[in-house]
Amino acid sequence: MTKYNTNLASEFYVMATLYRLGLDAALTLGNKKAVDIFVHRDDDTTATIDVKGVVKRYDWPVDNVKPDEKSNHFIVLVCFNGKIAEPNTSPSVWVIPVRELKNFIIKYKTRSVVSRKVLHEKGEKYRDAWELLVGDEYESNK
Repeated sequence: MTKYNTNLASEFYVMATLYRLGLDAALTLGNKKAVDIFVHRDDDTTATIDVKGVVKRYDWPVDNVKPDEKSNHFIVLVCFNGKIAEPNTSPSVWVIPVRELKNFIIKYKTRSVVSRKVLHEKGEKYRDAWELLVGDEYESNK
């Protein structure tokens, strides 16, 4: 399984979930992009998503993420928990507004990651938080 295949599997998993939720979503194509998915909501607002996927229980690299305090941009973290080749097993997913991502980032000398440990300790409210992508309820809580 290549890194590129892991990213595609993660993006398509998120796309499938968004369609199951009744959202109108479009996948962007290419490599090294900041926006993987555009979402048009029923309330006529939009959201953008950057999907990060890992095969095993590792931290997620986020060197290319730029937290923006005012955007409607989200990071969706996908972990296949070492079972990416088992299609009957669903991955673990966290849906995080990018402006709140800084609470989970650890910066090293040469890279930045979302810490799996910190996410488990302080980010449980983002686990399977698909509702953040559905409508403007998050925007109204600013």
